Amino acid sequence: MNFFWFRRDLRIDDNAGLYHALREGGSVLPVFIFDTDILDKLEDKDDRRVQFIYETLTELKSELRRLGTDLLVFHGRPLEVWKKLLATHSPQGVYTNHDYEPYAIKRDAAVEKLCKSLGVGFHSYKDQVIFEKDEIVTEARKPYTVYTPYKKKWQAGLSDFYLQSYPNSRYFKNFAKVKKQETMPSLQKIGFKHTDFDFPPLKLEAKLLKNYDKTRDFPALEKGTSHLGIHLRFGTVSIRELAREAVKFSPVWLSELAWREFFMQILYHFPKVEKQSFRPEYENVSWRNSKADFERWCEGMTGYPLVDAGMRELNETGYMHNRVRMVTASFLTKHLLLHWYDGERYFARKLLDFELASNNGNWQWSAGTGCDAAPYFRIFNPQTQLERFDKKGDYIRKWIPELGTSRYPKPIVDHVFARQRALKAFQSALKPME
Repeated sequence: MNFFWFRRDLRIDDNAGLYHALREGGSVLPVFIFDTDILDKLEDKDDRRVQFIYETLTELKSELRRLGTDLLVFHGRPLEVWKKLLATHSPQGVYTNHDYEPYAIKRDAAVEKLCKSLGVGFHSYKDQVIFEKDEIVTEARKPYTVYTPYKKKWQAGLSDFYLQSYPNSRYFKNFAKVKKQETMPSLQKIGFKHTDFDFPPLKLEAKLLKNYDKTRDFPALEKGTSHLGIHLRFGTVSIRELAREAVKFSPVWLSELAWREFFMQILYHFPKVEKQSFRPEYENVSWRNSKADFERWCEGMTGYPLVDAGMRELNETGYMHNRVRMVTASFLTKHLLLHWYDGERYFARKLLDFELASNNGNWQWSAGTGCDAAPYFRIFNPQTQLERFDKKGDYIRKWIPELGTSRYPKPIVDHVFARQRALKAFQSALKPME
């Protein structure tokens, strides 16, 4: 008997690790662990992401029950859970899919060590990306640190071999037969509350992809972007399926998938970026430390409508349009000169589709501390961005009903002053390095 450990791959179709486990023969029993090392760090007990996972697991469990098997769901520290499972079941192997975040790498190394000490195989596979680790590297066999050449090589490498789905259904007969259904711990038991929130459906329309290059920058358009971030984050959809659709309909959307994998390989090869600037010289920037300004940014009360609308949308829905994410991040780091890590952590707390590599990479891109040639010169003008991408004001009026009244605050800082202050701070920090 073998175990399959679900994590960021909550589906039974086109799942690499599950495919290999089933194909090996024998019987496969699926497992999921609500990881307390992760959950205990979440600040909000009504965190919708936990609810999304819970609801997805409920559906997954029902799907597996129809196949005559079950999903074992646990709540605890993964290493401790596996110690008990391996002792009580004596499996031949544990199968799972790779995760590239620093915590996950350490967690998996500890579980693999435990397995080996007991003579149990530990098998992990690539699933959440098209290319991983050292598959896309420079001619010198080093990781790319600039996006454009990475994207060119990434796109050149796409082929049917990398985009084809795993035919899991061929081997469903190899799931372990389970007669008595195992109960799941309730959402309340693992420490979280249920909400009435409706999550975006798992649906990708060809029409949306065909028009994506024309619609993606306008936040007022409800169907301008896919809203599939949460599904990609937790693996309720396969990256291979999405990439095939992108190849057919939208080179621009395909490049967004490449951005995702670029940042994943940056985090994998340079794990320090989780908390430090990619370019070490930017650690010298004299960031301001204003809790009041940070709170006004969080609340959407800066007096800059596009920034405030974005933050209010994030706080209410757990989503923010990508163009607006760039504007709000630039505003925090350049206009308010507050450290990118504080903003990155706030997004990590609120975003339904939060994924460490992409969130970190995009924040460092916006702050100018990441993978760019001369990044600190890029300072978005929130008013210009508003005029260009929400010309009629539909987006800002939706999220700021008091706009144009005395209840809406005046700008927290003058744009010209803030821009000069930011340039001076960055130039001063980099001067000793020149």
